[in-house]
Amino acid sequence: MWAELIVIGGKLLVLATILMTAVPVMVWVERRGAAFIQDRLGPNRVGPMGLFQPIVDSVKLLFKEDVTPAGAHKWLYYAAPMISVFVALLTFIVIPFGDGRDVTVFGTPLGGLMVASGLEVGVLYLLAISSLGVYGIVLAGWSSNNKYSLLGGLRSSAQLISYELSMGLAVLGVVFATGSLQLDQVVAAQASRLWNVVPQLAGFVVFLTAAFAETNRLPFDLAEAETELVAGYHVEYSSMKFAAFMMSEYINMVTASALMVTLFFGGWTLPGVHLTGWLGLLVSHVVFLGKVSLFMWLFVWVRWSLPRFRYDQLMRLGWKGLLPLATLNLVWVAVAVAMKWKFI
Repeated sequence: MWAELIVIGGKLLVLATILMTAVPVMVWVERRGAAFIQDRLGPNRVGPMGLFQPIVDSVKLLFKEDVTPAGAHKWLYYAAPMISVFVALLTFIVIPFGDGRDVTVFGTPLGGLMVASGLEVGVLYLLAISSLGVYGIVLAGWSSNNKYSLLGGLRSSAQLISYELSMGLAVLGVVFATGSLQLDQVVAAQASRLWNVVPQLAGFVVFLTAAFAETNRLPFDLAEAETELVAGYHVEYSSMKFAAFMMSEYINMVTASALMVTLFFGGWTLPGVHLTGWLGLLVSHVVFLGKVSLFMWLFVWVRWSLPRFRYDQLMRLGWKGLLPLATLNLVWVAVAVAMKWKFI
């Protein structure tokens, strides 16, 4: 029992370290990437190439005045950013981030390297928990006693309803093809055939687009929309409460990227590479991190390349574009599985 607790604790420590490190790293990548795309310098004063800029930003936010608006519902106002961060951290425990099947620690096998390795409904858990993230945004919008915040929260809830349905159908296609709700089984199935992105390209496009909407990133950041809502749901937040919302956004980006890699791009696997033991564990980590990093850069690239959609365009795309496409993808996968075609 103690060995299992040590293994689970070690996995949690690795995950927490990765996620909390990814936030300042992505802040730097975002700012330097935006400067690169827009042909300007970006942060370059604090450390080489501005590498220490996230530290300076953190210190600034830590010492900024923490203001609570008059008329705010204080309990919910304080709880909203904590809910956002907690839900963002909780979603990652069912995503396998390495191949530890042939590695043991104190006689305990690591298994497919994820925290909740025995959870047989990993996909359902992930969809259920990720849908709770909107509560932090809606509560922040309502409790701030600000009309712009409230509009941002309402937009976020409508956006979630519109895009989570399409995302669920895209994930369901992968579940049909794999025959399992465990994400490590999804990765194992792709290791023996084509990655899911090839036969289910439409499903991947739907999932990718919905991921941008779910994480409130451009071109779907209608919950913030600085041009018309000032800053949307977090306009009344400052100091570390504002930082908590930013942390949850970047952690959700990591989770969405990791989920795309797991569902459609073979997870930690590479075609023709089958290593075991500690070397296989190390290589699988590097491969998984490399794939996730590419998608994280895609989030940055799209944000600083595309304009924001109008709200009616956002709704139209979700209900008239993505939902029919996700349904067609699900029908295609169901037919392919029924016909027992080997490429899916």
